[in-house]
Parts: sequence; C-alpha cells; structure tokens
Amino acid sequence: MKGKIDSGQLCTVEPVEEDDLEKGDIVLCKVNGNEYLHLIKAIQGKRYQIGNNKGGINGWITFNSIYGILVKVEA
Repeated sequence: MKGKIDSGQLCTVEPVEEDDLEKGDIVLCKVNGNEYLHLIKAIQGKRYQIGNNKGGINGWITFNSIYGILVKVEA
C-alpha cells in the first residue's frame, strides 16, 4: 500500500480547534518526544487514537499533543 504522503513531499499544516478534529484527519503530533504526521483512527471523548495508513495503531494522545492539521501536500 502506497502512503498518503511520500518522503520529501512538502506538507502544509495549520492550527486546528479540538472540536474540528474528525476520524481520518491527518495531524502533526508529538509522540515520545518526536513529531509525526499521523491519521486519527478513532476519537474517544478527549482522546485521539493515532496510527498509520497501513492499519497500524500507535496509541492514544490528547489534544495537547496535536500541533495542527494537514491541509496541503506538494511534490
């Protein structure tokens, strides 16, 4: 399965309000001290389950760990 974003592509991320987040959104988030783009796989109250495009689940984070939402990908 090809990723939604390939290595080296320019990504534009914008701030987002917590109430605007939905399952399937790609967000810039901090996980174990590193910043990644991840898919929101599920939302449970104020927790967000994040994972990759291939079905992998990375765990749960709160909105405090989300820096923005992906709005544009360029070659």
